[in-house]
Amino acid sequence: MEACTSQGKFNVTTYNTVSMAIVTLQTFAGMWINAFIVSVLCVAWGKKRSFNSNEKIFLFLGCSRFCYLFITWVFFLFEYIYPFCMDVYPATQLLQGTQNFFSVSSLWVSAILSVFYCVKIANFQHSFFIYLKVKIDRFVPWLMLASVLISLGSSSFSYKVLSESICNNTNCTSAEYLWKDSNKTHEDLLLFLFLSGIVYATAFAAVISSALLLLFSLWRHKHRMQTKSGKNISMDAHIKAMKSIFSFFFVYCINFICLVLSLIYETKRESTMPILILVLLLAFPAVHSLILIFSNPKLEKTLLRTLSCLKCNICMK
Repeated sequence: MEACTSQGKFNVTTYNTVSMAIVTLQTFAGMWINAFIVSVLCVAWGKKRSFNSNEKIFLFLGCSRFCYLFITWVFFLFEYIYPFCMDVYPATQLLQGTQNFFSVSSLWVSAILSVFYCVKIANFQHSFFIYLKVKIDRFVPWLMLASVLISLGSSSFSYKVLSESICNNTNCTSAEYLWKDSNKTHEDLLLFLFLSGIVYATAFAAVISSALLLLFSLWRHKHRMQTKSGKNISMDAHIKAMKSIFSFFFVYCINFICLVLSLIYETKRESTMPILILVLLLAFPAVHSLILIFSNPKLEKTLLRTLSCLKCNICMK
């Protein structure tokens, strides 16, 4: 019996160590990539003292993802390596509420970026689409404010549900009161997960619809250019844009599936989310940011120049 217990502790410790190592590698890589985007934009702002709408979205997205990855790393550090820190009130609630805020924020800002690209690049003659193309720059600050408000609402609800759950598990003495209160907490948890699902599904619908519209517009334009003048530089740019959009489409679909699966595992209190889902969820902020870098000539050139300088410095040492 003692050998079995020690073996179980060894397995748990090994799992926590491996999970923490994976989380550390992914979060620090993602933080570096998003910090790179933010730093390039800040340097550009220092030169021209202004941001266009595209750069505002990039800056907000990079900051929210950097903070999300950092908070996630801190949360798993305490949970896996220093679990006693999670017993300090209100460490768990604050960490999960903050993590939820930046997670929802980055999800919605990426959806805003997808819609912005669709409206700016796609070529449709509908009057409403033309109106959006003219007014989209004015809508961007309000859309980002809406994403902040949605994220605040989601994180506040998350904090409330988690606080009630911890309170019920520690302070309640009457069995009847505990049963009623735990049922209420479970209902609040299900309501929170349901609303989170709606938030995720709405952002997903915005991304998918805008990506499909943009792909259709670019494909139609490419077909017209190909029939008129054959292959040229403009057509190559359209093909590159279509590849970037399709990559983002594929990555976002995987991320949405993982988000839904994570909500399903949240409803099962005793089940642990598989490490594969965690890996894919943490990979999305880094992979999507890399797609954005390589689809932006300025960011791509700066990244390649930075990597070449690092390579030269390493070789000289």
